[in-house]
Amino acid sequence: MGLQCPRLLWHAVNDSQALPEADASQQAIFDQGKEVGQLAKRMFPGAVDVCPDAPNFGQALQVTTEATKSGKPLCEAAFAAAGGCCRVDILAPCPGGEWEIVEVKSSTSVKDEQLDDVAFQTWVVRQAGVPVRRTRLLTINNEFVRSGEINPRKFFVDTDVTAEIAPLTGSVQKRLSSMQAAIRLPKPPEMNIGPHCDDPYTCLLHDQCWSVLPDGNVLELYHGKKKGFDLLSRGITRLTDIPKPQKLSVARGIQKMVASSGKPHINTKALAAFLKRLRYPVHYLDFETFATAIPFFDGARPYQQVPFQFSLHVVRAPGAVPEHVMFLAEGRHDPRPEFMQCLRDAIGPTGSIVAYNTAFELARLRECSDAMPQYSSWLKAVERRFVDLLKPFRNFAYYHPQQHGSASMKVVLPALTGKGYAHLAIQEGGTASLEFLRVTFGNVDEAERQRVRRNLELYCGQDTEGMIWIMNSLNDLVR
Repeated sequence: MGLQCPRLLWHAVNDSQALPEADASQQAIFDQGKEVGQLAKRMFPGAVDVCPDAPNFGQALQVTTEATKSGKPLCEAAFAAAGGCCRVDILAPCPGGEWEIVEVKSSTSVKDEQLDDVAFQTWVVRQAGVPVRRTRLLTINNEFVRSGEINPRKFFVDTDVTAEIAPLTGSVQKRLSSMQAAIRLPKPPEMNIGPHCDDPYTCLLHDQCWSVLPDGNVLELYHGKKKGFDLLSRGITRLTDIPKPQKLSVARGIQKMVASSGKPHINTKALAAFLKRLRYPVHYLDFETFATAIPFFDGARPYQQVPFQFSLHVVRAPGAVPEHVMFLAEGRHDPRPEFMQCLRDAIGPTGSIVAYNTAFELARLRECSDAMPQYSSWLKAVERRFVDLLKPFRNFAYYHPQQHGSASMKVVLPALTGKGYAHLAIQEGGTASLEFLRVTFGNVDEAERQRVRRNLELYCGQDTEGMIWIMNSLNDLVR
């Protein structure tokens, strides 16, 4: 927090109630990180957990001091010195009385913020009088494919970062002094919003700090955060305030025009050309997936998107009543075989297949086909029939001021049709994934499981029904 924003650090220390608690998505990331950490510990037989239930950090420090005498690998060893304190994922002994720090991360590559993290840990441990020979990062091997019990030595990539963090450890003391000065201020320091608000993570104060921006502000520019911050630095806040000599792309020019008029931009020629691509019967298709750091099933990779649900609305002719078919996996087995079989049976031999951002659905189908080659010929036949409903919005054939620079269906649907997801218990895909995992692999009673499954059906069903509403609205616009 201190490296990202002094204001965030000040609140974290002096006014933590101002920071929102972790939501379900963030908590899932934390929980997943713990699972990855437990897997990494298997690489260090005989490792000792240092006071995992310690009521306070001081007790953990005392236990660590005694535990280092054992000469065994230590998990969550605690250190404090020179104004810094840390818990080390794994402190492993080296010959000659030295130690090595092993930090476990759930990412699939080494990131800059992780180097800052282990540089700080290394500095603190050395300041505490413990000789550190080297520092390593364990990250997830994104080429790992599960086959039976997971071998952690194949699951992780082990990277020695000792040389990379050497210059960073030298700046820790200066950084700490700066952070401590910020913490001691009587009130939070003033900070301008900027790229740092989302780098490397979205700041917990993001919504609070950005609430000063009006609707139609320059940060809504399509793919234009850099341009937007440049305009803000020059005192230009609203899209309507952008001076005429300013060069803008076609899309951004449309945004400025719409902000000025308050009316949607409609390119009827482009919309008509898009609609002419449709062939009946039209199949409206949407998937829900989950992805875990540690794959659940053989043949799956870390973070691979595993489809567990689909909704399919079929409109056989213009004006026909949509027919609905859906699939929602049952049980704790791999859902992909049944998913693919049901989908193949549900999609007819002719007609367009409409999805919102077809790249996602097609990628999942190709992954499933790679795992189950019996579907390869079927996939080759159907993939050319896909039509991407995202396209007319991504290309600004239609743009509404309520989209605020986004072409997401969750934004387009209410802007274009006046209908949305607010009445649903599940309102977006991330929640759908977490809820499915919770009631499928967690310990919940049957009534709760059935309640959530019904909510999943309603959510995914609205995704495909919503596409029909969008398509009907586009047809109305070009008539």
